[in-house]
Amino acid sequence: MTQLHEATAFIKDKLQVTPKVGLILGSGLGMLADEIENPLKIKYDQIPGFPVSTVEGHAGQLVIGELQGVNVIAMQGRFHFYEGYGLDAVTFPVRVMKQLGIEKLFVTNAAGGVNESFEPGNLMLITDHINNTGQNPLMGPNDAEQGVRFPDMSQAYDRKLQAVAKAVARDLSLDLKEGVYVWNTGPTYETPAEIRMLQTVGGDAVGMSTVPEVIVARHAGLEVLGISCISNMAAGILDQPLNHEEVIETTEKVREDFLGFVKTILSRLA
Repeated sequence: MTQLHEATAFIKDKLQVTPKVGLILGSGLGMLADEIENPLKIKYDQIPGFPVSTVEGHAGQLVIGELQGVNVIAMQGRFHFYEGYGLDAVTFPVRVMKQLGIEKLFVTNAAGGVNESFEPGNLMLITDHINNTGQNPLMGPNDAEQGVRFPDMSQAYDRKLQAVAKAVARDLSLDLKEGVYVWNTGPTYETPAEIRMLQTVGGDAVGMSTVPEVIVARHAGLEVLGISCISNMAAGILDQPLNHEEVIETTEKVREDFLGFVKTILSRLA
């Protein structure tokens, strides 16, 4: 709580506006933060209690300003459990953004396609998730000021925000997929046998992030919208090796679709 108050006070002291929407931008998707008008940029290593992003494709800073008429705070790069951070550290920025005033959280990621009807470059609206790690950021003592002991996750991803996203996709003639995101810890990619298991249990995409932030966001009472960029097909589907460079390359190719999609959703919320 001390770190939370220190980080919030540090950032609030620099703010001219109150952000209403938080944006967590995953691997290769940080370019959305470059669209923010009159940006205030704060490096993570300047903020008390903040971890530091160590992954390629993550700029490692907060960008605060206006986007499509909405005051936003964007994480240009996130933190991952596989980097060695505890889940309290991974989700700490969500707590800070809540304290700063956000009401909605957009989470984005690059993910492997488990659903064989998907193709690299597709955008997928996350309708639900599977926590395949055995980990949970809410383990330990519960602070009732932050949220209830046993949060309901029956609507982890807000249906009204999903409806807006689907309407935007239709208006933009965007082939938006929908599906269930599976969180594995990483940093290894899955084996073909693991992907077959995930297909059996109902997964459509798999990645190494997002779910802990969503759990904490729901604990804090935030409305969540989730979007995955399908950066590659998961192991065994195309019988080719996987690498992070392919992830970055694919997200760059869908840049315009991703930017137009999220910006138009925001404009509908203004």
